[in-house]
Amino acid sequence: MKLVCWLAWLAFIATASAQEIVTYRGPCDASAAVALDPDHFAVANDEGNQITYYRRGAPASVGSLDLGAFLRSGGKESDIEGAAPIGSRVYWITSHGRSSSGKAHPSRQRFFATDIGPGLSLNPVGVPYTRLLDDLTADPRLARYRLTDAARRAPEAPGGLNIEGLAATPEGGVLIGFRNPLFEGRALVVPLANPAEVVAGERARLGAPIELDLGGRGIRGMEHVSAGYLIVAGPTADEGTFALYRWSGERSHTPVPVSVDWRDLRPEALFAIPQSSNVQLLSDDGGVRIDGAECKKLPAARQAFRSLTVPR
Repeated sequence: MKLVCWLAWLAFIATASAQEIVTYRGPCDASAAVALDPDHFAVANDEGNQITYYRRGAPASVGSLDLGAFLRSGGKESDIEGAAPIGSRVYWITSHGRSSSGKAHPSRQRFFATDIGPGLSLNPVGVPYTRLLDDLTADPRLARYRLTDAARRAPEAPGGLNIEGLAATPEGGVLIGFRNPLFEGRALVVPLANPAEVVAGERARLGAPIELDLGGRGIRGMEHVSAGYLIVAGPTADEGTFALYRWSGERSHTPVPVSVDWRDLRPEALFAIPQSSNVQLLSDDGGVRIDGAECKKLPAARQAFRSLTVPR
């Protein structure tokens, strides 16, 4: 009887721990993340060109990587929004959209890669690809989405263009997830078959588009897991609700909602924790007000983002 009670208590502790919100000091705008090993992860933010390393559960960062020179951003932010690990390589994607005011920013048109190196570091490889938007707008299968028009609008405007999701496929490709535009209320996913060749300078080979019913929401983050994909869905603009969906990966299958108590989090990124049955969800807290000021406008020493770990 004592053993049964003890096991039940351990199960309770594991569940409670998985639902705990942890605050990490560093950038407020956690926009893309990847596991480096079971205990460490890397986070990109959409307000700069830096990737920051953390130990899970520890508030302080343990290192960082400045990608400004590699991305050839000219000192401007690249708006990194998605990450997809394939083996020891991690592919990253930027928003490919304009600024919030609708001003064109070529620095936000990047698809690039890093390799996980010794000492749990990330090392840039290949060259940043800058022609993905051209490939998307030129593909006749995507004509119905009017991406050329979308690319002329602010990313959160109705029908604007904003990429925020990236996930690996079992075949070695990636899926590109759009926060905006929606098509008849459905979110857009575009397969990219040859990411390794793309970061070596070759043109992208795109697949047929996929439309997903996420309750009128766009894609904020995607992650490949053993049972398919987990998708964080949220509003195309600032106002609206968030939801987590499980999707088989089959284009004919409808994503299924997963119950999560978000509290006041604004999930923007997620990653599967290796050797675990959990995923870690990260909140974009740039707009959270602290002592009357938005987090992203505070001194760097006071900035932070929150994280929630949930079962896969």
